[in-house]
Amino acid sequence: MNSIKGYIQSIRSQNSSLQVSRSIAGCIEKRILELQTLFSIRFPWLRLRSARQENTRTDGLFSAMAFKVLGGIFLLVIQAACTDVVDVEVQNGPERLVVEASLDWEKGTPGNVQTIRLRKSTPFFDTSTTTDVTGASVVVTNDTNGTRFVFADQNNGTYQTTTFEPILGQSYSLRIEHEGEVYTARETMTPVTEITNVFQDREEGFDDEALEVHIVFTDPPEEGNNYLFRFQRRGDLLPDLEVAEDEFVNGREIDWWYEIDDDDDDLLPFEPGDVVDIEMYGISTPYYDYIKILVDQLGGQGLFETTPVAVKGNCINETNSENYPFGYFRLTEVVKTSYTFVEDE
Repeated sequence: MNSIKGYIQSIRSQNSSLQVSRSIAGCIEKRILELQTLFSIRFPWLRLRSARQENTRTDGLFSAMAFKVLGGIFLLVIQAACTDVVDVEVQNGPERLVVEASLDWEKGTPGNVQTIRLRKSTPFFDTSTTTDVTGASVVVTNDTNGTRFVFADQNNGTYQTTTFEPILGQSYSLRIEHEGEVYTARETMTPVTEITNVFQDREEGFDDEALEVHIVFTDPPEEGNNYLFRFQRRGDLLPDLEVAEDEFVNGREIDWWYEIDDDDDDLLPFEPGDVVDIEMYGISTPYYDYIKILVDQLGGQGLFETTPVAVKGNCINETNSENYPFGYFRLTEVVKTSYTFVEDE
């Protein structure tokens, strides 16, 4: 995405508009007629056919040379004449606060160090504006016991605390004060079960020749457990995200598998020696609904899928509801592991 954005930005810096090539049949036909009139000859493929019929070596050589010369001229003229200049107007929405407040408690760790990032949204083609938000007041409060955790401004868009106390099942509130406006959100610290096994196979995926990684865990007996999975092969730029709920597998052992999508032309399938990092989060139902829409939209829109829509998180602007922020305040427990692929036995 960054490379595409940079490419578009470079074009716009050199031209006042984007040039969009339209290979329209009518336009090409028109240029062919103009060239025939201009050079008072027929096009080479017609000459070559007459040369074969007359069995004339000279005509054939001339036709071959003419084909190369006129072919180049033809392509240049067509490209120049069939390129329309289109001014692409990209709509710029209002500048909004973007809240990245994921308080994730990894199993087996104290979870006391947590970071929240604030920035401003910018127009798509703007790559020079600093988006970091500094000077804000950021506080998280445990709604049950009233404990307040102040996130100190690091002067780079991040706010950090080293005293956070994660308690599963308890509700927490986020309060941000910035430029005279107050933003709030509320979420519950959601637990996650343990991963009991990790292995590789080739049988469950869409491609029976491709390696896939499996993680095994047992869903808790209570209903309403939701999961976010994050898979990233070391060396790949971006991770893959997947979500699941326990509607049909409540209380059962679950074998969740993942393979590289064969529709992704930019990534090769897993190979022996590859290492994939795996994270499994326990997430609340509201966050499941939110992230599921985002994951579906990131996967692209098919012929029969709905049009992408703007997705609002759980953060609201108490001062001005119309100036709502982007992002989500989540509290999750997470279990992390990794797997190294080996040669098939």
